[in-house]
Amino acid sequence: MRNLIYTAFVSLDGVVDSPGGGSLTEAHRSGGWTFKDIDFLPEAYELKGREQTEAGALMLGRVSYQAFSPVWPSMTNEFPRYNEMPKYVVSTTLTDDDLVDDWGEQTILRSLDDVARLKQTDGGPISVHGSATLARNLSDADLIDRYHLLVFPVLLGAGKRMFSDADRDKKMLKVLESETYPNGITKLVYDVVR
Repeated sequence: MRNLIYTAFVSLDGVVDSPGGGSLTEAHRSGGWTFKDIDFLPEAYELKGREQTEAGALMLGRVSYQAFSPVWPSMTNEFPRYNEMPKYVVSTTLTDDDLVDDWGEQTILRSLDDVARLKQTDGGPISVHGSATLARNLSDADLIDRYHLLVFPVLLGAGKRMFSDADRDKKMLKVLESETYPNGITKLVYDVVR
């Protein structure tokens, strides 16, 4: 069984969208919040490099796919492993014709049941990036196995939240790693307890 890992930059109030800047579909006035007023410290982002090395596949929702796919394939220095590994896009609306040509193996999954079946296959961990709506749905369906979070010392108010407000059973987490850096970013790695 493959682990599904949700990785995110998250504000203290739970916002995960537009960390690098606003897009046409997810614009709010605080877009780019990971780069504003927070000193860059390479050690605070070590987790991001490790994720790329350890992942066996990349999973995205439609909106994040449409934001990343025109850009990431050309970022050969920043994302060499992600560009090479299989990608899964969870969408009910995209077609194969909507997929970019220069980003390797890409498969469209139509449902959370498809995600659950994918988890039963052989291979390394599946890393879910961005994709706030997908992450909420995966969490509510108890499909996420681990969280890799970089929590930023900022309150944004507006934006898509990491977790839904669904009334569901309590889910316990086990901390695997935690560290706070001098710039205020906190790394939190949790396994979902089953």
